[in-house]
Amino acid sequence: MKQLFLSVSDGSVNVVETPAPTVKENTVIMETLYSVVSAGTERSLTSFGGKNLIQKAMERPDQVKKVTEKMSTDGILTTVEAAFGRLKDPMPMGYTAVGRVVETGRGVTEVKAGDIVAAVGQAYHSEVNRVGKNLVVKVPDEVEDLRQAAFSALGGIALEGIHQAEVIPGETVAVVGLGLLGHITARILDAYGCDVIGFDVADKTLPHTRLKAFINSTDDHGAELARSLTHGRGVDKVIITAAADSNAPIDLAEEITRDRGTICMIGVTRMELDRRPFYQKELSFKIARSYGPGRYDSSYEEDGVDYPIGYVRFTEGRNVEEFLRLLAAKRLNITDLITHTLPFSNAAEAYEMITKNPRHETYIGVVLKYEENEAKWDSVVKNAEAVLEGKKAANKRTADKRQLNLGLIGAGLFARTTMLPVMQASSLYHFKGLATTGGIASAQANEVFPFDYTTNDYRRLLEDEDVDLIAISTQHNSHAKFIVEALAAGKNVYVEKPLCLTLDELKRIEDAYKNSTGELFCGLNRRHAPLIKEIKKELQTDKIPAVYDYIANAGYIPPEHWTQEEGKGGGRIIGEAVHFIDTIQSLDGSELVEVNLSFAANPAYPKKDNAIITLRFASGAVGTVLYTSMGSKKYPKEQLRVFSNGSVYVMDNYVGLVKYGSSRKKETKLKQDKGIGDEYRYIFDVVSGKRKNQVIKDAFIGHRLLFEAMK
Repeated sequence: MKQLFLSVSDGSVNVVETPAPTVKENTVIMETLYSVVSAGTERSLTSFGGKNLIQKAMERPDQVKKVTEKMSTDGILTTVEAAFGRLKDPMPMGYTAVGRVVETGRGVTEVKAGDIVAAVGQAYHSEVNRVGKNLVVKVPDEVEDLRQAAFSALGGIALEGIHQAEVIPGETVAVVGLGLLGHITARILDAYGCDVIGFDVADKTLPHTRLKAFINSTDDHGAELARSLTHGRGVDKVIITAAADSNAPIDLAEEITRDRGTICMIGVTRMELDRRPFYQKELSFKIARSYGPGRYDSSYEEDGVDYPIGYVRFTEGRNVEEFLRLLAAKRLNITDLITHTLPFSNAAEAYEMITKNPRHETYIGVVLKYEENEAKWDSVVKNAEAVLEGKKAANKRTADKRQLNLGLIGAGLFARTTMLPVMQASSLYHFKGLATTGGIASAQANEVFPFDYTTNDYRRLLEDEDVDLIAISTQHNSHAKFIVEALAAGKNVYVEKPLCLTLDELKRIEDAYKNSTGELFCGLNRRHAPLIKEIKKELQTDKIPAVYDYIANAGYIPPEHWTQEEGKGGGRIIGEAVHFIDTIQSLDGSELVEVNLSFAANPAYPKKDNAIITLRFASGAVGTVLYTSMGSKKYPKEQLRVFSNGSVYVMDNYVGLVKYGSSRKKETKLKQDKGIGDEYRYIFDVVSGKRKNQVIKDAFIGHRLLFEAMK
């Protein structure tokens, strides 16, 4: 197996082939999927290794004292040889990871082979790790992005600081230092119902870290600002997460803390305490030891002896458990803190970034990905999926006919003006049954597009064996209900976007789809548009990443319109922006791994219909969706720009495409075509058994990540 080591003599890091560990009592063997490079701890270690002997001696006077003591007993030559020998010893790097259990030792009952676990302490940057049973926790299924679980040690450090500071929900807590650890700490505090004031020497605020305020640590009026935000009292608690060579974080903490408040250190700074503020305010100062009780206790970490919960509520392992609970409950999300995911084989690049950073990249969370182990895990998952797919294929309802019998639930404006006319023109659909609650829309639809029958009970369509496809064109908040029931009835289902409005609804839909013989389609038609297909045909995203920029000049909709109500329409971002995310997904072809969202809003304009959505893909590609209701009607409603491999593609409103190549410009003009007709032909082909449904996975991923970004 391969493992990463640091050479303390010169600060270099190397991936070394080493024997794989074997299982022992009270331990598990874990194949690593992701591990986290700590920008604090590991940067300091590599920086220390890169210093000369004099600099090392100045930084570690405690070790110099030991060397001089050894000289007096063992002699100069022996001591020097021993010291240089220690410097040559490679140091294993890393301490927090997520992986798959492949073997368990005697005494391990909490996890089994095949479980995905978060591991801390003994979780090195290594393809295989042996970890004590108290240092691994099974990752809940609800944690969808396993990279987040790889940050469990940092989450444990943050939680131990919060516990040591004895934070009470509702208190105002200052977090001094907004690096990776600071943001995680602030987000956990927010999840616990605390107001958080962030301090740093530079503005490192992030959209998903909710702060009551940010104050520059160097601001001479910083303490006054903190008091003005706390009714003149000062903050209740201070948690120092900074890494600094100065005493400034301590000095600041002493000044901003209220009477009888608490300061807790979980970062690394100088600690010269001034007696006067501590005496005058009767302050408490605490240091949190790593990620909780049990740390550095061999009986706990190696022998598997746990502390009774009645005496120690949050141990090292139970802090990890709590961190994972917050992730699983969606009270905590740190996906946006992961700025780089690098192959384990490129680990040296990660360390160059956090120490020298010659390219001046902005980084926060740096993750190493163990591709070979992930491939093994993927093969296990795919095998399981293949069994399910085989089962579905064997029982799939296919309609080997010239027309599909359509059962339509709802007769809204889109159904009457777009869906039914396009389906009718294609001659691929026969209008079998229409279910509505009555009213003008029903009459209008049936008058122009006669159905064999109409009903006010949608269940009649689900029970009709002749209906091949259920189409859902109702308000967004009812989509999930109809999808789940139709899939349970074994029907093929087409629903206008979005699939649903919440993560819980999405989970129910995914479960229903896995257990159904019916197929599922979401009305994300733009991926089928001719101009999108033309761009995709020329891209080589498997070799060269692209940059995508989609502008949706959506126009104004009155606040009272149902699409603006989150309980009915989900708001315009969920209701409409899924279109543009899916379009970019289709162009890139790789998995969408991250979605972030920022709203433009102020008291004068609180509506959430102006936003920038950023996307990141497994291929290395990035994209943005600018969705706005504030633009001019004279500007194209939709505009897409794609940059890749020396070419630029500019698509205007699905009527024109311009390709700028290295030597010439090519233009394409056509009648506006957003791909709806091709989408309905695609649905017909899949239901008829002529094609496989390859696009629903993208819809699931796009919806899930957007929902998470909206929180």
